[in-house]
Amino acid sequence: MTTPGDPWSGSVWTTGQDSPRTQRRDYPTATKAHPAKMLPAIAHHAITAYTQPGDIVLDPMCGIGTTLIEALRAGRHAIGVEYEPRWATIATEAIAETRPPGLTASITQGDARKLDKLVSTALHGRVALVLTSPPYGPSLHGNVKPTPGTGIHKSDDTYGTDRTNLAYLPLHAYTAGLTEVFTHCHTLLRPGGILAITARPIRRNGTLIDIPGLITTAAIAAGFHAHERNTALLAAWQDGHLTARPSFFALDNARKANAKGVPATLITHEDVLVYMAAKGSPLHLRPPSNACPRHAPALEAPLLHMAVSRSDTNVEVRST
Repeated sequence: MTTPGDPWSGSVWTTGQDSPRTQRRDYPTATKAHPAKMLPAIAHHAITAYTQPGDIVLDPMCGIGTTLIEALRAGRHAIGVEYEPRWATIATEAIAETRPPGLTASITQGDARKLDKLVSTALHGRVALVLTSPPYGPSLHGNVKPTPGTGIHKSDDTYGTDRTNLAYLPLHAYTAGLTEVFTHCHTLLRPGGILAITARPIRRNGTLIDIPGLITTAAIAAGFHAHERNTALLAAWQDGHLTARPSFFALDNARKANAKGVPATLITHEDVLVYMAAKGSPLHLRPPSNACPRHAPALEAPLLHMAVSRSDTNVEVRST
């Protein structure tokens, strides 16, 4: 929802109709290890909304390559950069399995803060869409597996061990690093091109960190202006109601907080922050294609929050 004078506009994307596991059922097994993967439906929705077949899509912090895989499946060329060697190797293998004839795709292992040196100068000014999800912090929920007799086994709960990774930097350096990345993205984008970032607030040592706000600060400093603020649902939307799809740790944390009398909610959406270069022709956006069965259309609807009751895991939906 927007208010008079608000530069943002946007809509609600029903991208949580299928569970993350279902959305990734045909992804290479190795890709499932990454602790902070973008939902394929979110990537697909953004790509089909903001680009056309044959366009170039770039993810400068691509992880295991969700953006690139969905771009190739939608008939777009794909370029990725990934800081951590492990994820870069997995992404390279994944796009090799995915790339259809006639399309190009590449992964470069390197620091997106040096993006201009990692992407061929022949591609500068030609990218239609930069779509990415920056690292949120040093600690993540990761993957869990019940182990008889020993409880829950937790694995893959960090991006990596390199302390110069953006994920490990203090907030002022994190924002400065994003500004560097986005400045290079500005150079790579064609006139009217789009920078789209998926993000959500996080808690660090009990303090709420406004990651979307930091991203907007960085994007504006890099020469972009706010265009859209969309809500990508992580929950299923059915008959006017949300069905949450929380992770094990998200549900466990919410239960424990409410048991202590601390109001807690389940995360049911991510922001998709869309920016355009301050210079360049306007982009005429098109509604996404319904060709992909995993894709769900956008809704013009109020933003929804899902609260966990203190007594159990029942949920209520509030519109704001």
